Amino acid sequence: MTGLGTIINIITVLIGGGLGTLFGGRMPTRMRETVMNGLGMFTIAIGLLMFTDSQNPIIVLGSLLIGGILGEWWGIDDRLQQFGSWLEKRFASNSDAVEASRFIKGFVTTSLVFCIGPMTVVGSIQDGISGDFTLLAIKSVLDGFAALAFASTLGIGVLFSVVAIFIFQGGLTFFAVQMQGILTELMIAEMTATGGLLIIGIGISSLLELRQIRVGNFLPAIFLAPLVVAVVPSLPDLML
Repeated sequence: MTGLGTIINIITVLIGGGLGTLFGGRMPTRMRETVMNGLGMFTIAIGLLMFTDSQNPIIVLGSLLIGGILGEWWGIDDRLQQFGSWLEKRFASNSDAVEASRFIKGFVTTSLVFCIGPMTVVGSIQDGISGDFTLLAIKSVLDGFAALAFASTLGIGVLFSVVAIFIFQGGLTFFAVQMQGILTELMIAEMTATGGLLIIGIGISSLLELRQIRVGNFLPAIFLAPLVVAVVPSLPDLML
């Protein structure tokens, strides 16, 4: 059954996030900060590993720069923030300004973390092309534990990342069904490497809070990467 991997993923995030929301408040502030720092360092390490999949870093750079320009033009990060704010007002209307900010941060951060990665890209494509959701099932278990850790510090906003999982991961699966036989291993590798840089940005900006980066505005880069891969071999001919 195509799409089953995404359904399993949503269930595990809801369970993990629910447990983290219920019991996270019992953790001392210093312990929560330590958990966030650990998640930040781990996230950056995962991003670095993903980037090593690239066989041509110039493709990643080009995708990132063009994608970032498009993302700024379309205001993707602002729209994610606005959507998170709408969810907060709709489902957590009694929260104060600090809690509202925490809700939005929890939603945006975990939406990006759960939706950007090699398992998301490759797993969704496998699910769409062959109906094999094994990789997404493994990702679901990991995301469940990650949701528990994130929700213990960022709160209930983490639970609403399932909306992004449904739209983005489910959309990739649908995309793969339509694109069977077109996506090559090189295209997938460059998509993964580009996603790795975005994951690093999440670690630096949202988790370790070292520098503010509008990571959401770089999302188009993931979809530009396979297009760049397809165009690059044709460049010498186009220049003649």
